[in-house]
Amino acid sequence: MKYQNKMLINGLFVNGEGNEENILNPVNAEILVQIKEAALNQVRLAVDSAEDAFNSWGKTTPAERSELLLKLADKIDQNSETLARLESLNCGKPFQAALEDELPAIVDTFRFFAGAARCMTGSAANEYLPNFTSMIRRDPIGVVGSITPWNYPLMMAAWKIAPAIAAGNTVVLKPSEMTPLSTLKAAEYFAEIFPPGVINIIVGRGNTVGAALASHPKVRLISLTGDISTGKKVLQAASDNLKKTHLELGGKAPVIVFDDADLKEVIENVRTFGYYNAGQDCTAPCRIYASSKIYENLVADLSSAVSNIKSGGQDEKGVEMGPLISERQQERVAGFVKRAAELNHIEITTGGQIDKGTGFFFQPTVIAGALQEDEITQKEVFGPVVSVTRFTDPEQAIDWANDSEYGLASSVWSKDIAKAMKVSARLQYGCTWINTHFMLTTEMPHGGLKASGYGKDMSVYALEDYTVIRHVMINLQ
Repeated sequence: MKYQNKMLINGLFVNGEGNEENILNPVNAEILVQIKEAALNQVRLAVDSAEDAFNSWGKTTPAERSELLLKLADKIDQNSETLARLESLNCGKPFQAALEDELPAIVDTFRFFAGAARCMTGSAANEYLPNFTSMIRRDPIGVVGSITPWNYPLMMAAWKIAPAIAAGNTVVLKPSEMTPLSTLKAAEYFAEIFPPGVINIIVGRGNTVGAALASHPKVRLISLTGDISTGKKVLQAASDNLKKTHLELGGKAPVIVFDDADLKEVIENVRTFGYYNAGQDCTAPCRIYASSKIYENLVADLSSAVSNIKSGGQDEKGVEMGPLISERQQERVAGFVKRAAELNHIEITTGGQIDKGTGFFFQPTVIAGALQEDEITQKEVFGPVVSVTRFTDPEQAIDWANDSEYGLASSVWSKDIAKAMKVSARLQYGCTWINTHFMLTTEMPHGGLKASGYGKDMSVYALEDYTVIRHVMINLQ
């Protein structure tokens, strides 16, 4: 398969001039292609191009921006199999999952923001002082720098680009150096549809290209999806010129299961979504708090269900789960499980080992008997690992769920909807699902609290993040 390995800067496709990066297939660790990262002068050129393009793009009407976003959505839809194949090869995820789950959501993101661009709202104009009319403008910020992660490369690019462009900004986006292929392919469509400089794609490592982008004085907003440590580095880089930041920094989603929950539905949901994308998802239901009355049954049934998850290559028949993204991530996940297994109160009820072979596979794992203070309960593993903790008092479960540095996603399971609603109101998470988990829709915001960051992806609230509110007053005398 031929790979598009050039960056997009000011409407032109150019090779990087920096260090070379091996782009791997995580299923077998084979090199797909080698790509050179951007040199620092190319980062500056991309930002300058975005700034120049903003002078005209920022003046376009919402209808004009909407039309081009719809064209982009159609183009991605028409080429969904190609993009899904690249995503699958580069990330190791099953091809059908990329094609059937991710690509429709990506297309929908661009279509949603094409419509949302045309109905941004502001406060009503009025005379708050006699003979002076005040009005609110919601204007684009300018050049947006975006940094996307390796778990959902193209979807995260859509979440970053769509609202920024819809609001009238221009973008310089850096995908993860490990998974740039689908974004670089999509750059062909960006170049075909949008004026030069409106969307620029550069590649490279975070400590070189990412740092240069985050610290550039002409970048007015830096948007990152990544881990907490990367978020801190971006904040530090952004502080030099006080640019606005938009951060989504991972999660450790608690799942509170009361004794009146439908246990079959809990098991089905956790089996599907706790291990989706090999557990490399910041909203994955990975930290279960189970009522003591149903704890034993939940552990037994979940362990049995998870033991039947089929891991394998992208196109293997019936494959449900692919490998982890890299050897480093594989070792990281194995380290978490090994340290947990050394605790006397912990039982690994299924999985717990690296799968032997050439790829970066790790067995789907259930860890029973985890205590609140355990590392496996507190830290984001970002792998196919779910822990289960017993609780006896509902207040205890709520306290434990909130006792985390993360605040992205959570769920409550109970047939008593009134009880579930009361519990959800007390959870300190950007999203709480009731009797489900992992369901996302473009119309609703995605973003966290606490160390999970701030700012929203998706929904009209994302448009607010990518715009600035301005007050204009007119003297009527």
